Amino acid sequence: MPLSTPVKRNLIHTREIRCMGYEREDGLWDIEGRITDTKTYSFNNLDRGEVSAGVPVHDMLIRLTIDTDLVVQKAEALTESAPFHICPAINGNVAALKGLKITSGWRRNVQTAIGGLKGCTHITQLLTGPLATTAYQSIIPRQHHKKITAKSKLKKKNQRPAVINTCHAFDANGTNVKRIWPEFYEGNDSSK
Repeated sequence: MPLSTPVKRNLIHTREIRCMGYEREDGLWDIEGRITDTKTYSFNNLDRGEVSAGVPVHDMLIRLTIDTDLVVQKAEALTESAPFHICPAINGNVAALKGLKITSGWRRNVQTAIGGLKGCTHITQLLTGPLATTAYQSIIPRQHHKKITAKSKLKKKNQRPAVINTCHAFDANGTNVKRIWPEFYEGNDSSK
């Protein structure tokens, strides 16, 4: 079902975020992200002169190389387009993320390492939101799939899946837990 029909409007700004997770041959993972902002109109910029409609105002790429424990082994950034010539000067600062773990406190740790004057708002936003989620979505389900495949006959039926109660879809009282892991369903109905 689509969103409701909007009032007549004109597109002004587009932000595209694309993130990919790659499993490497050496056992590490590359998590890459790109953030691109474009306008539907041309405008003058102090450093770049005229920026034509559709030409990126921001175009920034990040690669985190992480291990299966979500610990950053290497971090790099590239600024293809930015409003000011000085913006790419902070790209090397993302190397300070090495050793940080994508877990509780990730946002705070990224902000401490490369926030404010040490970084770029757009790169920080990409790192703390979609890139961190992509890392988790790439690695954790893949590792889980490998364990299940390798140990399908030795599956521990009494081990509660860690994903239970992490979001609405995996509520211990909900229908998904009831049908996927009925032994961990905590609902009150009698068909348990």
